[in-house]
Amino acid sequence: MPVKLQGLEDNARKTSISELQACMTDGLSLSMALKQAHWNLRGANFIAVHELLDAVKARLDPNVDELAERIQQLDGAAVGTVEEVAGSTSLKPYPTDLTKSADHIREISDRMRNYGERVRAAIDATEKAGDATTADILTAASGQADKDLWFLASHLE
Repeated sequence: MPVKLQGLEDNARKTSISELQACMTDGLSLSMALKQAHWNLRGANFIAVHELLDAVKARLDPNVDELAERIQQLDGAAVGTVEEVAGSTSLKPYPTDLTKSADHIREISDRMRNYGERVRAAIDATEKAGDATTADILTAASGQADKDLWFLASHLE
């Protein structure tokens, strides 16, 4: 039996599902990019960046899971297959020929900025639609992404 949340208009539910799915897709793409960078980087500060990338991914993944679970609560279907992510992410494809730590950090930082921008747009859309709970979940994801971007970009100074 579908969950019927009280006090949430159908438009708010549909808007939230759409926004959550877009953010979830970009989050999954970012998560895979983090692992790609983690596996393939080299450089003087290898271990620090290697471990940082894993830590960023470990903080991102639970937020992505929270987005998917909220889709389910709203009676939607969270679609996170590799095929879906590849076909619908707004993030550009991650280059597979990088090895230098600084190059990986720049590429990941770019994607973190884009992900953060997408999540902030979703916060605005879900608030406007009247779904404060979804906006709160997205706000938490946005705050963590901003903090992790700061951690990463600080390596480039």
